Amino acid sequence: MTNSVEGRRTLPKAGKRERLAGAAAQVFHEQGVEKTTIADIARAAEVPVGNVYYYFKTKDQLVEAALGAHGQTLQVLIAALEQYDEPRERLKALVRGWVDQRDRAAQFGCPTGSLASELGKRGDGLERASAASIRSLLDWIEQQFTAMGRADAGELAVALFAAYQGISLLTNAFRDPELMVAEGLRLERWIDSLAQ
Repeated sequence: MTNSVEGRRTLPKAGKRERLAGAAAQVFHEQGVEKTTIADIARAAEVPVGNVYYYFKTKDQLVEAALGAHGQTLQVLIAALEQYDEPRERLKALVRGWVDQRDRAAQFGCPTGSLASELGKRGDGLERASAASIRSLLDWIEQQFTAMGRADAGELAVALFAAYQGISLLTNAFRDPELMVAEGLRLERWIDSLAQ
């Protein structure tokens, strides 16, 4: 996980490779892949720029590492959500987690969605790795709706994730975190209505 210092996320001390992967995920989210330099990532990871090349020969390898960091973050998130007894509560906790990130969404958009969108335009194969993280979350959401007894669990999973991506985009476009708060409340009511 990350800590916040003066509004900027900082990475906990870990191995250099892990710090670089986490820093890449952070800086790509904040600046985009194309605008980010290897020096930017080295600075965020607090690693001398020359050391980056020991672990990652190319920027695309750093993109792959960032996608891996996203995947690890997702697994930690899912493990935390699994602590809730009911699938409906797990889904609502997921929504609340999204809403808790509203200020970052207003500033930079959704980390996963922004990266997926950018990589999708490149067509060099990295978009498939990005899609794998999204698929993993969609599968988990679908499992929750299935556990709620919904025959349309797959469609509901897509609807929930699409609603989040849409509100993340609008929150970022209008720089208005309160949009995400309102949508989060609506999504929680929607989830409750599906359990009846």
